Amino acid sequence: MSARHTLKSSIDCVGRGLHSGESVRLRLVPAAAEQGVVFHRTDLDCRIPAKFDLVADSRLCTVIGLPDRPEARVATIEHLMAALSANQIDDVTVEIDGPELPILDGSAAPYSFLIQSAGVVENGGARPSIEILRSVRVENGEAFAELRPQGQGQGAGAYSAIGLDLSLSIDFPAAAIGRQALSMSLTPESFAADLACARTFTMADEIESLRKAGLAKGGSLANAIVVEDTKVINPEGLRWQDEFVRHKLLDVVGDLALAGAPLIGRFIGNRTGHALNNRLLHAVFADAANYRSTGSLFAGSPLLLPAAAAPV
Repeated sequence: MSARHTLKSSIDCVGRGLHSGESVRLRLVPAAAEQGVVFHRTDLDCRIPAKFDLVADSRLCTVIGLPDRPEARVATIEHLMAALSANQIDDVTVEIDGPELPILDGSAAPYSFLIQSAGVVENGGARPSIEILRSVRVENGEAFAELRPQGQGQGAGAYSAIGLDLSLSIDFPAAAIGRQALSMSLTPESFAADLACARTFTMADEIESLRKAGLAKGGSLANAIVVEDTKVINPEGLRWQDEFVRHKLLDVVGDLALAGAPLIGRFIGNRTGHALNNRLLHAVFADAANYRSTGSLFAGSPLLLPAAAAPV
């Protein structure tokens, strides 16, 4: 097992929430070993652990909250969670003075930049992991998300790294997106090169209905790709031709980080989203025969929790 890590120093930024449109200040603060990732709503003076069974909403983004305090929520955490997970940050306090993380440029790259600028240090103790022992799958029509044991279903030597392997396919009616697929092994280097800069996206004809519903108030071409049939509206175009599936895979990394420790296994998904990703973690931890810990997990881990509530 490797050592646990936190940040060397605190670092902050200011931005605007994608859905709320509100200006928010975020600060990443080093934390002691075994704390895990904890969000601190400084305006409400409450702390919310980043855990899969505290997901309160997953329709357009991942929202965590305290069950006994409906106002105590933090939305759009998936990009930061992906950056923390991929950069191997185990323990950190995320201070935020509003209900939603800043969207920044719509990707995880600004968060990775903050983490690397603050520096990464060992903070004591061994880093646990969660090894998938049996295949677990959740479905919704043609969409599915699955976790398998490491290497299962692959040719000999196809995936030799110990960690999380990822395969995802998406299919959108807009011709500018269509069907895309991507497979990779997750490492700090592959995340930086292949996923971190992939931006969130939306369809042009959905924007008006989102805003009528009180959402996407902070959205713009500066923080989201906007697609209209065959066209990408953003004047700078795409960062990759398949930026759409790369961003969806980035979301998977962020959502699976709510397991509470790094996963050892293989993720396979088709048309999955935040809700299915969260349902998958609930399904995995519903049966102790599905997984095992390679070390002593910290107090906030799912293995030490009572039976989790059904996902939203």
